[in-house]
Amino acid sequence: MAKSTAKFNNLDYIIKVFIYQILLFFINFLIFTGDLIILSIRYILRLVIILPINQLKKLILKLSRKVKQIFSLVIKPKLPLIDFFKIKYFVIGFLIAFIFILLFIGIGFIKSLPDPKLIGKVNFAVSTQILDRKGRLLYEVYGNENRIPIKIDTLPKYVISATIAIEDKDFYKHNGVSIWGGILRALKDSIIKKDLQGGSTITQQLVKASLLTPERTIQRKIKEMIIALQVEKIYSKSQIMEMYLNQVPYGGTAYGIQQAAKVYFDKNAKDLTLSEIAYLAGLPKAPSIYSYYANPEYAKSRRNEVLTKMLQLKFITRSEFDRESPLPLKIVPLKQLIRAPHFVFYVKNILEQKYGIRSVETRGFRVRTSLDLDIQDEAELILSEELKKIENLKVNNGAILITHPSTGEVLAMVGSKNYYEDGVGAFNVTTSQRQPGSSIKPLMYSLALTKGFTAVSMVDDSPIIFKIPGSKPYRPINYDGTFHGLITLRSALANSYNVPAVKMLNTLGVKNFIYHARQMGITTWEDESRYGLSLTLGGGEVKMTDMAVAYGVFANSGNKVNLNPILDIYDYQGYPIEVNTKVDRTHVLDEGVSYIIYDILSDAKARLAAFGNNSPLNIQQFKVAVKTGTTNEKKDNWTIGFTPKFLAAVWVGNNDNTPMNPLLTSGITGAAPIWSRVMASLLSKSISSEFDENPLATNTYQIPTNIVEKKCGGIAEYFVKGTEKAPCQPEFLSPTPTTIQQQ
Repeated sequence: MAKSTAKFNNLDYIIKVFIYQILLFFINFLIFTGDLIILSIRYILRLVIILPINQLKKLILKLSRKVKQIFSLVIKPKLPLIDFFKIKYFVIGFLIAFIFILLFIGIGFIKSLPDPKLIGKVNFAVSTQILDRKGRLLYEVYGNENRIPIKIDTLPKYVISATIAIEDKDFYKHNGVSIWGGILRALKDSIIKKDLQGGSTITQQLVKASLLTPERTIQRKIKEMIIALQVEKIYSKSQIMEMYLNQVPYGGTAYGIQQAAKVYFDKNAKDLTLSEIAYLAGLPKAPSIYSYYANPEYAKSRRNEVLTKMLQLKFITRSEFDRESPLPLKIVPLKQLIRAPHFVFYVKNILEQKYGIRSVETRGFRVRTSLDLDIQDEAELILSEELKKIENLKVNNGAILITHPSTGEVLAMVGSKNYYEDGVGAFNVTTSQRQPGSSIKPLMYSLALTKGFTAVSMVDDSPIIFKIPGSKPYRPINYDGTFHGLITLRSALANSYNVPAVKMLNTLGVKNFIYHARQMGITTWEDESRYGLSLTLGGGEVKMTDMAVAYGVFANSGNKVNLNPILDIYDYQGYPIEVNTKVDRTHVLDEGVSYIIYDILSDAKARLAAFGNNSPLNIQQFKVAVKTGTTNEKKDNWTIGFTPKFLAAVWVGNNDNTPMNPLLTSGITGAAPIWSRVMASLLSKSISSEFDENPLATNTYQIPTNIVEKKCGGIAEYFVKGTEKAPCQPEFLSPTPTTIQQQ
């Protein structure tokens, strides 16, 4: 009975490997056609390794007979002048020789694979340092893997079940490679998503973490699968799970479940609760994203995702799920000092996406970022001091982003007022989605200027109702509750009147505006059907990082430059990994239009009616373009301003979206005074000589060659060449009468 069972298991194993090889052949054929011969080697070699020698002989003899039959049918030996009998055996001999050549090459491939018995031995690792632009240490990602080995039988039962539920539900059913749940999913991800990281079993993850590099190539994936099969023959499932739990990274210096328990909960793994186990089980896939220190909401959501999987697989009961899922995560504060923490984790996530978690934590990168620690420290101080002044206005949080728009360099990133404040501090507002209010209007008016409108085009600020089929009638109003009649486009934008902006968007078209905003850098407006005319008043969520890119287009004469927080990366021995010396610019807006928007936003006289003479938006001795924005019920308050040299974006509000006090006045209180202090400090100090030497990094905006200046009412006005003949008298802008009822 034992013999028959052994034969059955061996046959089952051979069939699975055979199917696995066929699927690998299919993957390679679709993605790397040129690797067809190499794949054949692997296929044949695997059969040679698996089959006993007598079965291999039978297989070769059977193959020979088949080839003889084929040639007997196809080749007619009666044809004159050709000895087909000799040709037939020549071809058979050639095929046999070719097979042995393939076997010889394949043996070399197998010998090049790492020894599975090396799993569990600590590899040499060097910590990665994240530095500011002047080489000052911001954060050190330790490469010495602080690991405390632990026996699997000392762990709570939920550690294993939670890991299986979220990582590999068929762990006890496969032999290291899951054909249906793993290879097919990897095939789908490879072909459709061009992503080779899906479909790994726990055994494969163990192999990748301990023996292989994190590169996402089909060759590495094949090595991972072959070694995983070997690992399953050497070790038991219990041993594999124990090595996995002691090997994999849980973020930062926490390698292995025991060290992770110490770092996150300050307790031993054997004392973890179900909720804590579920949180840790969800970390290895992406520690930077799911870490409580990076994003508390993502961390809780991931914890509950693990609990849901455990419930579905009946590892826990409904009552246990209902008890654990609402619980807060009680993570102990970070004990390691971090400078500019929101920026550090922003950069760390970029590095992990590009190089893999293991490389970032073990290869000893020296990452010189664009951040200037002096500017960062001052921005943090200003935000803290100014928020204390408006505590009575129910403002609990704020954020600041400072960039160098000509290069996309991030000079400072303050994601919240206090990173270490429990519950909200770790949340990075600069990379989250918030409604921008009227700060989005410059993007819309820049589209109008490209469509033939000018700064002196007249728009009608009068009551109006938009009747849209399937929606409630929409009646925009101005923030001051009044209407101002016929006004110029310059006045409408500078004073941030709502009604003219909505009428203008109705003329331009919502879809056209969405496309235009995407071109300028807005990445969050994906579903066009969600948006209507209120989009120009801030009805669509944006990221502060995207707004910095979009406003940077105005500062860069119409060129879009994406944010670039990393200057260069070297390894610990001084060899270059990545050196960013070239700035990628994409021309997305006419330079004349960019200048006119800049001129309107820096025109203190034009915004006099809304903001008065003593507005904090005015920076003495400097011409600075600036725009404010406030959302409904005062949930968000923005101020974004720039020169060609610096761009500063400021937000104040509450993370939980509770409204601020109605007495908060945009451009007077809230974000504006914070922005004013930040920008005044930037303009009055020189960061370093490199900015002064860079002709793109000046505080003076040069008038483009396609701009024409002419007097309108005794005041100098600017026009894009070709539109200067536009009259300086009223030009009434008529909306579409079929969808609008004017009152």
